[in-house]
Amino acid sequence: MAAAQTLDTLVQALQCLPGVGVKSASRMAFHLLQQDRDGALRLAQALQTAIAALRHCALCHTFTEDEVCATCRDPQRDHGLLCVLETPADQAAMERTGAYRGLYYVLMGRLSPLDGIGPQDIGVRQLVERLQHGEDRPVREVILATNFTAEGETTAHVIGHIVKSLRLQVTRLARGVPIGSELEYVDLGTIAHALADRR
Repeated sequence: MAAAQTLDTLVQALQCLPGVGVKSASRMAFHLLQQDRDGALRLAQALQTAIAALRHCALCHTFTEDEVCATCRDPQRDHGLLCVLETPADQAAMERTGAYRGLYYVLMGRLSPLDGIGPQDIGVRQLVERLQHGEDRPVREVILATNFTAEGETTAHVIGHIVKSLRLQVTRLARGVPIGSELEYVDLGTIAHALADRR
C-alpha cells in the first residue's frame, strides 16, 4: 500500500470519533506519526485491549470485564432505586458526583423516530422485564436521567409512561440554574425550567 493511501486510511479511521472531521483527523494523524509514535502505539494497544476485554453488563448494559458489573454486584447499593441513562458516559458522570447510591440501567441510546430508532432499539423491553421480573429486591423508584435534548425528552416521556403503567414511582432529573452562575448570563429556557421546577 502506498504511503498516501496508508495515511488516508488512518485519517478516515480517526474520523469515526465524534466531532472529528477531516482537518482534525489529519492533525491527529500527523501529530501521532511525527511527534508521538510511542503514544500512537499505546493508543492502538489500549483500543485493542478494551475491545477484546470489555462487554456489556448483563443487568445494566454498562461496560464491564465481567458478566455483571461491580456496581450491580455491590450489596451496599440501594437496589430499590434504578437510574435510567442514555450511555455509559452518562453513568460515569453520575458516579463522579458521589450523590447517587442506587443501581443503573443504560439504554445505549435514545429514541429518535427521524433516524428510525424506536423502543426496541434501545433496550426498553429488557428494562420492562427487569422491572417486572427483577431480583429478589424489587425496584420502588425509577429515576429518568436522559439528556435534556428533544430525543432525550421523548425517551424520558415514553419510558415514564411505561413505568407508571407498572405502578412504580417515576421521577425525572430536575433542570435549573447551574451552581455558581449569574442569572443575566443563563439562557432563558433554563431560567423558565428552573422557575417551573422550583422547590
